[in-house]
This record gives sequence, C-alpha cells and structure tokens, in this order.
Amino acid sequence: MENPFESRPTYVGLTGIELVDASADHCEGRLVVNENHHQPYGVVHGGVYCTMIETLASTGAALWAIDNGMQGAVGVTNKTDFIRPTTDGVLIGMASPIHRGRTQQLWQVDIARESDGKLAAQGQVRLQNVNQTSF
Repeated sequence: MENPFESRPTYVGLTGIELVDASADHCEGRLVVNENHHQPYGVVHGGVYCTMIETLASTGAALWAIDNGMQGAVGVTNKTDFIRPTTDGVLIGMASPIHRGRTQQLWQVDIARESDGKLAAQGQVRLQNVNQTSF
C-alpha cells in the first residue's frame, strides 16, 4: 500500500511509521525503531507509541467514515498504556474498531515487538466523524 505521508512532509511521515494494510475494518502499520525514537533512558519514547496508535486508529476510522458518506474522522482522545520497553527492532501495530456510530468511533490498537511478539503498548482512540473538511 502506498504511504499517504510521502506526498508531503508531515509529522507522521517524519516518524517513519509505515502503513502496511488499511481498510475500514482493520489497519496495520510498522515502525523500524532507531535512536531518534528514544527518550533519554534509551527506550522508545511514549509519544512514539501514542503517534502510532493515533495514526492507525485514525486511518481505519477515516476509511470507514468515507465509506459511509462522511468526510473522515479526527481523534478526540487517545489513551495509551506502555506495557514493556523497547530499544530497537521493529514495532507492529494492529488497529480494529470497538464501536462505530453515527457521530463517533472507538478503536483499539495493539503494538507488539516483531522480534518476540510481546505487547509493547496498547491504546484506544475515540474519534469524531466529520462531515466537513475545514475546521
């Protein structure tokens, strides 16, 4: 799948997050961790997990909203739990919907280390369905 963040520089594009699969029912991404993702103690910064969780949930939610005649969806809350530290390797994120309604959606995202499959972070994102593109 073509990475929608490559057409212009964006925050998400700068993180290195790559969309692997995206649909209205599921979204998957990966991130090759490097030292730019670390906080001062040498492990992945919590904001990286939050960004990955928001990106995957928002992508799937927007695709669903568009399929249902709306303009897209935007995040209104992001609750992320950091489960275990990661210093290097590849992180794999998988997003799936918990609830999709007329005005809002709720998505869950699990991020695991590719090397051992262990959960590194987990989050939920509540999103507002939007019917306009200007805010």
